[in-house]
Amino acid sequence: MSAYTTLKQELSANPRRWLVTGGAGFIGSHLIHTLLSLGQEVRCLDNFVTGFRENLDAVTAQAGDTTATRLEIREGNVEDAATCQSACEGVDYVLHQAALGSVPWSIHDPLRSHDYNVTGSINIFTAARDAGVKRVVYASSSAVYGDEPGVPAVEEKTGNLLSPYAATKAICEVYAQVFQRCYGQEIVGLRYFNVFGPRQDPSGPYAAVIPLWVDAMLSGKPVHINGDGSTTRDFCYVANVVQANLLAATIPGLDPTIQAFNIAVGESTTLNELFHHLRDLLTERDPRLDIPDPIYRDFRAGDVKHSMASISRAEHHLGFAPEYRIGEGLKEAIGWYHQQAQAASREA
Repeated sequence: MSAYTTLKQELSANPRRWLVTGGAGFIGSHLIHTLLSLGQEVRCLDNFVTGFRENLDAVTAQAGDTTATRLEIREGNVEDAATCQSACEGVDYVLHQAALGSVPWSIHDPLRSHDYNVTGSINIFTAARDAGVKRVVYASSSAVYGDEPGVPAVEEKTGNLLSPYAATKAICEVYAQVFQRCYGQEIVGLRYFNVFGPRQDPSGPYAAVIPLWVDAMLSGKPVHINGDGSTTRDFCYVANVVQANLLAATIPGLDPTIQAFNIAVGESTTLNELFHHLRDLLTERDPRLDIPDPIYRDFRAGDVKHSMASISRAEHHLGFAPEYRIGEGLKEAIGWYHQQAQAASREA
């Protein structure tokens, strides 16, 4: 029996109270859905800037009417210390997902990224300390590796940071270490690698690549690939991230000197390979689709050329065992992406 299966059984038998910041967002809403399905009490804090109420509506619809009394939704900003203090009261665990998670956005507006990602995280860390929260798990990023050329990426080796967004996540990791040393607080960072799945927003100029490409393909528009398509990423289905968060929050006896874990699959996929994966899945669903070849353009500032994770630390210390590779994850998600694109087309 896997560590995650054991954990889910234990949580179902002994419910806890959780705070999920950014709970109306893509990853946060999946965390809330899983926690509710396991009988947990959940508080969601979100300012609904990059998160959507429809995500929470979808969560409660999937989980059933009986979950309404176990989900508390609070609207507020993590940049506000008092809001964070109130949100952490009476909570066992905090899953801190609230962030402005975009490299281009951070280059356009570094002050906003700093306020939300750094100040917001310090506010949550402090509030959790004052409230006696057992452990905080927060979203870090593979962006902290910067120009470190080693592949796969290992937690001990990072390079020069390439964007303000990367800097905010690296600073959060430093603060987490300092809070542990100064206050004995348990804070764990998860370095996400290219997470994808249902409820990932395909709109806006900073949309993640998979929903953006699916939307373009279904509209008969060409996909734009930055560079020559040989850029690689370690694409991680969102269910793997949910598993990692729950394990990181609850695993007993976690070594306090280990404060960051890669969360990925440990596999490399080029953008060209991703394009063909998506085109094959979509044309299999609808053979009438005419998906044009991609258009290649300049490499995007602030991005890294190759990214793949070593997940051995998470496997060893957390019992992390990703259940979805990229092909399996895309098959799970493609129906949702297709449905959303069709709904948007009808509304246009």
